[in-house]
Amino acid sequence: MGKKILVVLGHPSNESFCSALADTYVAAAKADGHDVQLLRLANLNFDPILHYSKAHLQPLEADLLAAQSAIKWAEHLTFVYPIWWGGAPALLKGFIDRVFLSGFAFKFHRGSPYPEQLLKGRTAHLLVTVDTPPWYFRWIYRMPGIHEMRKTTLEFCGIKPVKVLTFGPVMDSQDKQRDGWLAKARLLAGKIR
Repeated sequence: MGKKILVVLGHPSNESFCSALADTYVAAAKADGHDVQLLRLANLNFDPILHYSKAHLQPLEADLLAAQSAIKWAEHLTFVYPIWWGGAPALLKGFIDRVFLSGFAFKFHRGSPYPEQLLKGRTAHLLVTVDTPPWYFRWIYRMPGIHEMRKTTLEFCGIKPVKVLTFGPVMDSQDKQRDGWLAKARLLAGKIR
C-alpha cells in the first residue's frame, strides 16, 4: 500500500528547474502507487513574514491552514528548493516560520529544555539545487541551508530520517546533466516505503 506524500515546492517560480524536479518526483511517486499532493508555495496567498513572536497574534491565512492539514495528513514530506545565499529562499523560510508553529509542529513543557516533537512518525526528502559545486557547498560552506531544514526544522519537530539529494551547479548546466538529475529524483521517489 502506498504512502501519503506531500511535496512542497519552495521555489518562488513555477518555471524553475526545481519545479521540474518536483513534477518528476510527484509523477514517479504516483506511478509507484503513492497518494501525492503538491504544494506550490508560489501559488499560495499568505504573508511570509511572522510579525509577532507570539504566533497566535497573527491568524493563519486559509492557504496556511490547508498546508497544516496537508502536513498532518502526510506520512512523508518532500521539500524541493534552491540554495540562495547559503539558505532557503525567503518564501520557503516564511512558510516554515508561519506554519511550523508551537502547538502544531512542536511544544515546550515547563522544566524541559527539549520540545515534544509533534510531527513524529514522518520521514522526509530534501531535493536541493545549488549553483556552487556541491562538494564546495558541503565541505567549505558546510551546507547551512540543508542543516537548517534537516536538523533545526524537520528533525526538531520529529521528522526523520531526512534524506538529501543536492543538484548542481545548475547555472550553465546542460540538458543531459539535468536529465540525469531528474532521473535521480525519479529514483529517490521510487524508494519511498
